[in-house]
Amino acid sequence: MKELSWLVPVLIVAAVMASKAFQTWVRAKHGYPMEESRRHRRGQPAGDLDADRKIALLSTENERLTGQVSRLEERIAVLERIATDPAERVAREIDSLR
Repeated sequence: MKELSWLVPVLIVAAVMASKAFQTWVRAKHGYPMEESRRHRRGQPAGDLDADRKIALLSTENERLTGQVSRLEERIAVLERIATDPAERVAREIDSLR
């Protein structure tokens, strides 16, 4: 039994490494940030300036697209009203605008 005493620490190290590899695989599969990226956020490296700039650009683009979607929704509502209203009523409204 004394010949196998070296096996216990080796199995412990192997189990810890396998556990860490499994955790990393699960995080990567489900899109969670890796531990290295969490460590970098604490120190605020220079790469965060690029990330902040990207976030700002995406925010402005999001606002622009939200405005565009609301305008398109208004136009669709007008087109639906025109398509579902009787033809005489639409003709009267057009004549009244002239």
